[in-house]
Amino acid sequence: MNVTVRPFRGADETALIQLWNASMTHDPINAAVLRTRVLLDPNFTSRNLLVAEDAGELVGFVLGLIRQVPLFLQGLEPERGWITAFGVHPGRRRQGIGRMLFVEMMARFIAAGRRQIEIAPYTPNYFIPGVDMDAYAPALYFLESLGWQRVSTPISMRAELTGFQLPAEIVELEQKLAAQGVDIRLVTAADLPALMPFIADKFGWDWYRFAQEYLLMLFGPGADDICFLVAVQGERIVGYCQQRRERFGPFGVDPALRSQGIGRVLLFRCLAEMLAKGFHCAWFLWTGRNAARLYERAGFHTVRRFAVMRRELRA
Repeated sequence: MNVTVRPFRGADETALIQLWNASMTHDPINAAVLRTRVLLDPNFTSRNLLVAEDAGELVGFVLGLIRQVPLFLQGLEPERGWITAFGVHPGRRRQGIGRMLFVEMMARFIAAGRRQIEIAPYTPNYFIPGVDMDAYAPALYFLESLGWQRVSTPISMRAELTGFQLPAEIVELEQKLAAQGVDIRLVTAADLPALMPFIADKFGWDWYRFAQEYLLMLFGPGADDICFLVAVQGERIVGYCQQRRERFGPFGVDPALRSQGIGRVLLFRCLAEMLAKGFHCAWFLWTGRNAARLYERAGFHTVRRFAVMRRELRA
């Protein structure tokens, strides 16, 4: 074996896509996805997309990212780094190739002053929120052998919407909330000055980015693909919910007003809007196990389980 590790080159595109799809079998990509979500990511640099090459053939890769552009007021997060994808060709595993790639990637993170690396909740362009514990079980054992630790276990869920109807209890709950002054309705342009600060303050800058992306389409081209609901109490926004085509969420309620049913009504109303637009399923990529109970009441079931992995680094 004469494997070398080097940065990605533009001429590697086809070979990298083939390697990616052979190793990350449950998360394949094509050229358009590679170009738009990797190569054109503002934080991408080819020196942090490492490939392992043997006799002119790509046999492994790892994609690392550090912020070069701040995420709104969240800033550059100067101590953090992320790995969003990695793999070794199935026919070349257990030969030390993955270890070579990770040793070199960690050295680059250390040289850049990073102290905490995670797989893979990077925004804006993550592919999956961690390592799929079922599809990529050997990858978990590999990472743990290198000192990585599991820090959370999000799940991905899906619901079939064919035949979906609003339960009577949700209709009654919506009426009860209305009597208490909480109105759940479609967003309007007049809501924007209050909505965006609400999202940034209560849920953070990643959710702000996500909402902004949807709202840019809703108030421009693409409105038919999107539903965006707000919960309003008087002049104050207290919750919201969003959807684009079959992808549901995120949605949230002011922490001070939770456990009153606002989230349940937002969820069910959004699903009803999705079905009315002709979408017959809903899915999202991750949530915590506590929130999963609410989704299960609306017909969602778990389809994937992930482990967010973390590694602390020292210079």
